[in-house]
Amino acid sequence: MFSQPKEGQSITDTPQAGKVALTFFFGLMEKWGCSTAEQKILLGSVGNTTYHKYKSLPDVRLSHDLMERISYLMGIHKSLRIIFSNQADNAYQWVSKPNQAAPFNGQSALQFMLSGRITELSDVRRYLDGMRG
Repeated sequence: MFSQPKEGQSITDTPQAGKVALTFFFGLMEKWGCSTAEQKILLGSVGNTTYHKYKSLPDVRLSHDLMERISYLMGIHKSLRIIFSNQADNAYQWVSKPNQAAPFNGQSALQFMLSGRITELSDVRRYLDGMRG
């Protein structure tokens, strides 16, 4: 059952929002073909127990850091779906292909994001938003 946010609480700071964000995250990770180790890094280097808790898709209030990470991944996904609107498979494969453009310098976007820092997620999102125009 959906509950209203408490006073001073945003809609993204609810257990339901956490479940929606995690559902999106794990669905995207499957499409991108990410390993468990890669998923844990993209979630902010979470431990095994936390990872498996999240994988069960609980109603859980996620930290601001984790919601921000997943938000960037949502933006990356959205941009790729727009850029490759007639080639859905390419939208999912792009992250794993080597890219000579800055900031990737020969790495794939996924390798770049696997530094574990939010900055790289933001950089990929900004790069793709720039490609969209």
